[in-house]
Amino acid sequence: MTYVITSPCIGEKDGSCVDVCPVDCIHPAPGEAEFEGVEMLYINPEECIDCGACEPACPVTAIFEESAVPEGEKQYIQINADYYKK
Repeated sequence: MTYVITSPCIGEKDGSCVDVCPVDCIHPAPGEAEFEGVEMLYINPEECIDCGACEPACPVTAIFEESAVPEGEKQYIQINADYYKK
């Protein structure tokens, strides 16, 4: 996994990151069936190309490169990966 969405996204789900992602790896996007049923967005670790476009687009500073995820947010590395194992 290259980029990870962390707790500031909970309840926010702004979607700015979705708009700038060149490979459409952030889900559920606004308009997708699952969007209303989740509390945050997730980056697909298999599809992310490590471009970094999503990080500066996030208005709540919730996206980090995996190696830069803050200590108190590291559980979101697994949470993002688990979302795509369903």
